[in-house]
Amino acid sequence: MYAESEIQNILSQGENSSVEFKSASVRPESLAREMASFANTGGGIILVGVGDAGDIEGVEDAARYEEKVTNIARNNVSPPLSVDCFSAVIDGKRIIGVGVPKGRDKPYQAGNRYYTRVGSTNRVATQFELLRLFQAAGLFHFDRTGVEGASMKDINLSAVDAYFRRYEIDFASEAESEKEKLLVNTDILTEERVPTIAGLLIFGLNPSRRLPQCGISFAHFPGNDMDGPLIDKQNIDGTLDYQVTTGIAVIRNNLLAPSDIKGAKREDARPMPPEKVFRELLVNACVHRNYAIFGSKIRVFMYNDRMEFISPGRLPNTVTVEKLKAGVSYATNPVIVKFMENLRFIDRLGRGLPMVFQEMQRSGGEAVFKEIGEEFKATLRWPPDISPYGNSR
Repeated sequence: MYAESEIQNILSQGENSSVEFKSASVRPESLAREMASFANTGGGIILVGVGDAGDIEGVEDAARYEEKVTNIARNNVSPPLSVDCFSAVIDGKRIIGVGVPKGRDKPYQAGNRYYTRVGSTNRVATQFELLRLFQAAGLFHFDRTGVEGASMKDINLSAVDAYFRRYEIDFASEAESEKEKLLVNTDILTEERVPTIAGLLIFGLNPSRRLPQCGISFAHFPGNDMDGPLIDKQNIDGTLDYQVTTGIAVIRNNLLAPSDIKGAKREDARPMPPEKVFRELLVNACVHRNYAIFGSKIRVFMYNDRMEFISPGRLPNTVTVEKLKAGVSYATNPVIVKFMENLRFIDRLGRGLPMVFQEMQRSGGEAVFKEIGEEFKATLRWPPDISPYGNSR
């Protein structure tokens, strides 16, 4: 429920990515499209009885209209959508508010089409947008798909042999037909003998050659924003285990322990978060990012007061930021998760992100997780008297 002042504030902002105005004469199929587009993105509110310019037109028989809206959400949107309807009187006229939540059962369709919200309009989802929606719903896993142009020549067979030796399988001595069968059965190759996204990211000779979106961009800024010359900048490419290991080394070289001079000795002023915090966020970004989003790498930005880990891709349908704090997780890329677990980079017990919160609190800092557009950002804020340059502030 919204107070009149809140609705007035929404009206004053006009239509945007989370607000839509509709007249009382709006057709059911049009209202269903708006609901589906909001549910497929971040949710929003539809104000019925309001013109495009924000002028109040009002509706007749508000109770009957609320029932109509509820029926449209159930019958004209697939899967059925639960919306929150309310009415309010603005400038002496009654309008209907329709609160559309971020959908838990994406993707939603109206009139046999899938819609997404872009700015102040909805549009039919593109192929890649639809792919991401199905991936978020767990109906499709992009890491199992073949990489166009890739072949067995892109796979490091020595790394594959070392991996299988963990399970007492002498991969190198197997016949070629058996090798291919093993690679297909473990999702390193598709049935068509093409390296998968996961196979290339874990065992590729040069993954970024075929997957330019993979990799980590690191930048260290001297202040609390992006102004000024960079202290350090690194582009980290390679297999996921290499990216994580190298990323940790880069962070370690840039993040010195704060200290003070006491008498003739230098002592730690206050402990910074342990290395396992940075490792967890790097692994989480590499394992759970959406590899269907091209042109955007994982970014790690270090500032004077914080560090940011930005990963392409939204949280899956059933996962929220609050659930992350409690240890709830979902494998967007189950094949990658399987390999990284077997390589001892994760344990899949849901302890990683709660540990990050606890360690940041223990050090006097703060961990903040946010979903921003098509990206997920984890921010580590340093304790107020700590700087990453090795001195107390």
